[in-house]
Amino acid sequence: MTSPIPVRLLPVVMLGLFVLIAANVCLAQDGGAVPSPQTPGQGNTGGQRGGGQPNTPSPGQGNSQREPRFNEPEQRILYLSGQVKLLDGTVPPDRVVIERVCGGSVRPEGYTDSKGNFSFQVGGRNSNVFMDASVASDFRLEGARGVNERELAGCEIRANLAGFISESISLGFRHALDDPDIGIIRLRPLANVEGFTFSITSAMAPKDARKAYENGSEKIQKGRWAEAEKELVKAVKSFPKYAIAWFDLGYAYQKQQKLDEASKAYHQALQADSKFVNPYGQLAYLSLSQSKWDDALDYASRMLKLNPYVGADVYLYSAIANYNLGKADVAEEHARQAAKIDSDRKIAKIHHLLGVILKDKKDYAGAAESLRLYLKLNPKAPDASAVKQDLEEIDRNLGAAK
Repeated sequence: MTSPIPVRLLPVVMLGLFVLIAANVCLAQDGGAVPSPQTPGQGNTGGQRGGGQPNTPSPGQGNSQREPRFNEPEQRILYLSGQVKLLDGTVPPDRVVIERVCGGSVRPEGYTDSKGNFSFQVGGRNSNVFMDASVASDFRLEGARGVNERELAGCEIRANLAGFISESISLGFRHALDDPDIGIIRLRPLANVEGFTFSITSAMAPKDARKAYENGSEKIQKGRWAEAEKELVKAVKSFPKYAIAWFDLGYAYQKQQKLDEASKAYHQALQADSKFVNPYGQLAYLSLSQSKWDDALDYASRMLKLNPYVGADVYLYSAIANYNLGKADVAEEHARQAAKIDSDRKIAKIHHLLGVILKDKKDYAGAAESLRLYLKLNPKAPDASAVKQDLEEIDRNLGAAK
């Protein structure tokens, strides 16, 4: 399991500018079920869901019933399976997230196994998939009721592995009774990428080390940090070059506030595989939490140099460090890059930081726009009152300028 990087935005010059955004070495949110939208024409007529079901008679209709509307879309269970391979035909050395993309919104649906295979129920509550802060929230979890086949016409299935471009397979005209096998999704490496979010050492781990790692990963997903620590310690003792196990062990330490042990584990992961970039993100985070701006910038810069196609959180780490080191222009550039990557606006604090940077630069119109967006995205933020005070000051400056 390639764990996501947890994003807790940190104490900067202004306390309260940063809060915990998500866990990305693992761990994101598992959203609750939301009722599917009503089918067209249902409204509040009292009709039953599903095509072909007669509607309840309206007052004045007597005992007559309307004809069944067979053209109404039905919810069906749709299963998909396939395989992910690199261009040379080899299997990716780590699990790959399989995503469904509909109208620009992205939802993770499953993972590949050790052989690159995947299978899942479209839109189902796939318990092994964890939503993180970058996942669009406008998907509704259909659960066991299935999906409306017509709504899949504009959807695609793709793989997601940092540093690679994925082919996409269209779901248009696919039906529940079709062969679930959609074929092979191929990944092409991006240019100028030297580091990856997976470790090649995973394929070399012996059976007992893999078993301990899998047990530890399962404990991490359940938030049982101490138990995860025990299993992951077994894994790295059995195979000291097990970079991903060292990485997850560092995260288990981190969640238990064993920060020195966490830092050592992340460094061990880099020693085992210098092309495995995720530890740099965690080390940048730990440095930020201790106001070690130079160290944070160094780790974030190393990660971005090896792989500039990582998540918005790393660009945010770099922006925070640069801001606190007085490098406002670079801080603004990286904050804007973070906002660009976070196109679904799941990391609200990006816009808070950008607003503060623009306010310092006396770009009051831009600062007001960013801070208002922050409050819109996070109206119950613990620092909302302080942000509103900043907006009042900005509005006074804008009024004076007019």
